[in-house]
Amino acid sequence: MAVETGFQTQVRESMEYDVVVVGGGPAGLSAAIRLKQRAASLNSEVSVCVLEKGSEVGAHILSGAVMDPRGLAELIPDWKEKGAPINVEVTEDRFLFLSEDNARAVPNWALPDNFKNHGNYVISLANLTRWLGEQAEALGVEIFPGFPAAEVLYNDDGSVKGVATGNMGIGKDGKPTENFQLGMELHAKYTLFCEGARGHLGRHLQDKFKLRESSDPQVYGIGIKELWEIDPAKHKSGLVIHTAGWPLDTQTYGGSFLYHIDNNQVMVGFVVGLGYSNPYLSPFEEFQRYKTHPAIRTFFEGGKRLSYGARAITAGGLLSLPKLAFPGGALVGDDAGFLNASRIKGTHAAIKTGMLAADAAFDAVQAGRQNDVLTAYPASFKASWLHTELYKARNFKQWMSKGLYLGTLMVGIEQKLFGGNVPWTLHHKHWDHEMLKPAAQSEPINYPKPDGKLTFDRLSSVFISNTNHEENQPAHLTLSDSGVPVDVNLRTYAGPESRYCPAGVYEFARNDDGSDRLVINAQNCLHCKTCDIKDPTQNIVWVTPEGGGGPNYPNM
Repeated sequence: MAVETGFQTQVRESMEYDVVVVGGGPAGLSAAIRLKQRAASLNSEVSVCVLEKGSEVGAHILSGAVMDPRGLAELIPDWKEKGAPINVEVTEDRFLFLSEDNARAVPNWALPDNFKNHGNYVISLANLTRWLGEQAEALGVEIFPGFPAAEVLYNDDGSVKGVATGNMGIGKDGKPTENFQLGMELHAKYTLFCEGARGHLGRHLQDKFKLRESSDPQVYGIGIKELWEIDPAKHKSGLVIHTAGWPLDTQTYGGSFLYHIDNNQVMVGFVVGLGYSNPYLSPFEEFQRYKTHPAIRTFFEGGKRLSYGARAITAGGLLSLPKLAFPGGALVGDDAGFLNASRIKGTHAAIKTGMLAADAAFDAVQAGRQNDVLTAYPASFKASWLHTELYKARNFKQWMSKGLYLGTLMVGIEQKLFGGNVPWTLHHKHWDHEMLKPAAQSEPINYPKPDGKLTFDRLSSVFISNTNHEENQPAHLTLSDSGVPVDVNLRTYAGPESRYCPAGVYEFARNDDGSDRLVINAQNCLHCKTCDIKDPTQNIVWVTPEGGGGPNYPNM
């Protein structure tokens, strides 16, 4: 395809594959592995490539994470023998309801099964993803890290033809620099989109093919996480602690996780539902405040913070899933929204849907088809154990959105008494960005200053996320209307982008004449997608930065 580069019209080079996978996370790599496994079982060939926008496989992967191994066991039954970095089995579950000064534990016998983790593992999802990348390459999958898919390509009949990677070496002024490099086109019989929550291309595809016409609005949470090394005397390998309640008010959905992994390390994080209404709320500050609770701070006193990160997660569940397949491609993993919020788990779902989509694509390629709708993929999902699991949890987020007390009561009734098999179904009615109240109707929240030992500021946190972007490039956080941040967001909502961003990307500053302006520090961006989700006017548009930019998470 010919493209205008600023110098002259140039033609992008192209490469042909049977299947192109966009995103080198658990869903995408599982799909690629499954495709190669199916080909090997029939002594046939299928060409597969994976595009990953991070500098390496796993660089942008962040999760809690307690993993249900069921999906991996189906994909790679001998994962233990092959050295998967899955070593810490859950030894104890604790669930605490926090008030400002107290913690009340729920007896284990009273916990629904979705909060029990017997047989699950505490893992670094980033490290598991790196291992999956090694398994995929050993099978012949071509993986291209540092090459983000920036554009969907279409055939004349409107079906997906593949994707194009972004151009490199474009300056802030939008003109090519001496380092300019034209993007590549990757054409495929089928393209699987596995970008994670709020995928850039996934959003475009949902609009183009009207994939959301029969589903509820998708809802999200922002998950903020730190990795700590703590006093060995306070460490208990395999201990899993979840909390609800303080520091959030009872009407705001959210909670924490605290997972003891190996090497005296603890993964701690906080999730806030992005349907919150108070524009003064800061998920980052709520997380820092949570660590000061008497029942929590004791774990960290005398310890050392090693890393930091943040990522949006899908929370709408089964009823918020879009149509999964369209001509020439499919949405897989959290690009569609398969996370089970009631279990706080999505890796097993990402792996399973990667396998199901791969099976459908492989069978179509073997049959000589291309660019049609992979109807076998949604059909096999509906017949799978994953659909059964998500169906039982279909009302979880809807109930919890009604407040901590009512939500806890009804989730307990549904899950503990009925095992999720209830005759009623609740629906989401609003998008997260529609939920903010004007600042004049909201109570300001005064957060304490960080102490630099237990609590921290955003910039020092971003520093240890190893985030980096080429500075001489167009900002990948764009505004549809440059006047809206001040004229609407600041005046009506007190500038919520300066609070919901966990990386200090957005700040309001004064011009010499006393007027306000929004400053976008795009180099700080963690690629969490919160701004793309929560901006009340949907004026912020996240586009693909140069390949390799963003965080480089170690062991997250």
